[in-house]
Amino acid sequence: MSFYLEKEKTFSMPYILIDEKKGYMKMEGQCFHENVVVLFKEINNWLDVYLKTDFVLFTFDCDIEYLNSSTLKLLNVLLLKLDRHSCKNNKIIVNWITIEEDDIMIECGEDYQEEMENLEFNLVIK
Repeated sequence: MSFYLEKEKTFSMPYILIDEKKGYMKMEGQCFHENVVVLFKEINNWLDVYLKTDFVLFTFDCDIEYLNSSTLKLLNVLLLKLDRHSCKNNKIIVNWITIEEDDIMIECGEDYQEEMENLEFNLVIK
């Protein structure tokens, strides 16, 4: 049985979609909720199991418009985890999606792009 999670976007939490069968995860919206640790714990718990499987390709579309420092820290941990598990047999792609006018998110994406050593990190300007 494959893991599937979908959470609707709220004012302070992003839309979340995890479809293990498709090897796909998406975050979209703003993320500055006080209890963001709970959300990331659920995602990381699933990832810890998933990344030990024989997946071939995993894609993470991250389209966060705004995030607070807690979210940034937790997202960094998640991205570093993905980077450690990306290899020839287990390809991981991260698409950092933002708009041309958002210099902060572009700079954040560029920083992540430089930091990641193994996964394919794409800065996508929509």
